[in-house]
Amino acid sequence: MNNFRTYLLIFLLFPLSFFAEDGSQLWLRFPNVKKGISADKIISKGKNPTLEIAKKELTTYWQGQMIELRTEKSLKHLKDGYIIKSNSDKIIISAGKENGLLYGVYHILRLQQTKSDVNHLNITEKPSYDVRILNHWDNLDGSVERGYAGKSLWKWEDLPNKISPRYEEYARANASIGINSVVLNNVNASPNMLRTDYLQKVKVLANIFRPYGIKVYLSVNFSSPKVLGRLENSDPLNKNVQNWWKDKTSEIYKLIPDFGGFLVKANSEGQPGPQDYGRTHADGANMMADVLKPFGGIVMWRAFVYSPSKEDRAKQAYLEFLPLDGKFKDNVIVQIKNGPIDFQPREPFNPLFGALKKTSEMAEFQITQEYLGFSNHLVFLAPLFKETLESDTYADGKGSTVAKITDGSLRNNKITAIAGVANIGEDTNWTGNIFAQANWYAFGRLAWNHELSSEQIVNEWLKMTFTDNQKFVNPVKEMMLSSRETAVDYMMPLGLHHIFAFDHHYGPEPWGNIQGGRPDWMPVYYHKADENGVGFDRTKSGSNAVSQYFSPLNNTFGNIETCPENLLLWFHHVPWSYQMKDGKTLWEELCFKYDSGVKNVREYQKIWDKMEPYVDAERFKQVQSKLKIQSKDAVWWKDACLLYFQTFSKMPIPYNIERPVHELEDLKKIKLDLKHHN
Repeated sequence: MNNFRTYLLIFLLFPLSFFAEDGSQLWLRFPNVKKGISADKIISKGKNPTLEIAKKELTTYWQGQMIELRTEKSLKHLKDGYIIKSNSDKIIISAGKENGLLYGVYHILRLQQTKSDVNHLNITEKPSYDVRILNHWDNLDGSVERGYAGKSLWKWEDLPNKISPRYEEYARANASIGINSVVLNNVNASPNMLRTDYLQKVKVLANIFRPYGIKVYLSVNFSSPKVLGRLENSDPLNKNVQNWWKDKTSEIYKLIPDFGGFLVKANSEGQPGPQDYGRTHADGANMMADVLKPFGGIVMWRAFVYSPSKEDRAKQAYLEFLPLDGKFKDNVIVQIKNGPIDFQPREPFNPLFGALKKTSEMAEFQITQEYLGFSNHLVFLAPLFKETLESDTYADGKGSTVAKITDGSLRNNKITAIAGVANIGEDTNWTGNIFAQANWYAFGRLAWNHELSSEQIVNEWLKMTFTDNQKFVNPVKEMMLSSRETAVDYMMPLGLHHIFAFDHHYGPEPWGNIQGGRPDWMPVYYHKADENGVGFDRTKSGSNAVSQYFSPLNNTFGNIETCPENLLLWFHHVPWSYQMKDGKTLWEELCFKYDSGVKNVREYQKIWDKMEPYVDAERFKQVQSKLKIQSKDAVWWKDACLLYFQTFSKMPIPYNIERPVHELEDLKKIKLDLKHHN
């Protein structure tokens, strides 16, 4: 009896700790204490697989009043959107098509789960982008390039006969946040992806995803006609090559009538492309656009191109694509990374945004944390995504944000799209770190509505994933909202960039300069530290990358006095003794930023440890363990960068900053063997 009382007391004090969770439910931890409403309380007409899923979600999880689901032709202008209205009798969800009804159902379930008011609803939602797409960098052998959550979700060797239940779980999770498209394979694509036996496997996935409103796309290798079709070349102006693509595309659409189209990485990092035959990116993209056009398919052509060149790498995509503006077919959209280098912790927005006046443009973000501590570091990415989307390009005058340039509100874009490189693998919790799930969630929510704030997204995610107890939500929310800036501080503050260890991009290696390697793969190319100062001069007297930005940004970035300090070393080579706005020298500011990053991660550890009463034991320990790694890594970054840069500045590390605990020569000997890349 005494034991029973003890257990009861523990249960009352720590009720959640009894229900161990593994993270596999993501944010879809709907209350299933009692059954949802009975089927006779759901009014709907017609029978459709998507509608059936919507009804099943309601009968399983909805705890509220009667629901009516209506499809109305007059709402086609909302695209995938919907209207939700409630009165004393029922809630009515109306949409132009069934997908919209499903999204509306997930909306009210989200409101229920976050304990929001569902009795006075008058909601109209229309997605910001037509195509809201996850790019999987998954290879046919099951490896994932830049993947940190185990092997690929797609079991190609088992398909088409053996089907994992996780395929449908994945589709459901995406539908719940409005993601409606998926590229199944790596942009560094194998030609084998287009083999008939693999297309049969893709068909199975497409069939599973379709009822959830998700279209399948494929990354294609430009040399497929030569490799698979045994043609003499893959020249886009060669009639035989054009016919090969035409036949292959017809074959795909016979298997998958709603196939979305192709994603192409060409003439970048050794990938084949039209330039191999003296043709342009437009020649290559248009050839594919022509064969997809009759079926309604699109081509997403990546602008991530840079070749060995004396030109500043940050300028290359702009220089290569600007002359092609207006030459792309209308079912081509140029996919542009958020910054001009490569998914760094902080970059200015890519100057291509807005510069292409007659070409549809889409942003590509990285959800997987290639440059942000993999799945070990807690870094909430909504603030990074928002920073880019809200950046004013001035392309069409003041207010021409990246969001408005890409969502069609400023320009008559035939296609609007946004892409995120997925962080999903076969790990039980999907993303390797419970908090990395928030980045998948945040991308989906912003793809649906880019006007949502980071705080709104955090609030939803925390309440759905953990608990709505404010003693948990408030401190953890503040931790998440500051985490991106913290990572910038302990890795690369003040505009420093790409000073990672070569190849795997995990730890610091500012001294990196491999003999005979490409200069623009080496950290010293980017920081240019010497006895005079540090930073890349991109002003008129340097590489003049500032000229690629519209006025007044070119002058703002180009003037050391007006350049935002968080991008100072991106655009300027700055003297160590330069006085910052707070009165510190550049060297002192750098030291304080690194120290601040370390302190913040330690503060996150304290915050999380206090959250133990509100979180199940399994997920609590998982996060606690990851934060220990992050804390050690932050010190590693701080010591490596400050000790290395001190060899140039010759200045003391300010005495009120924590002393380094490593020797520089020992840090230089660290070689990680991380097999997370091709």
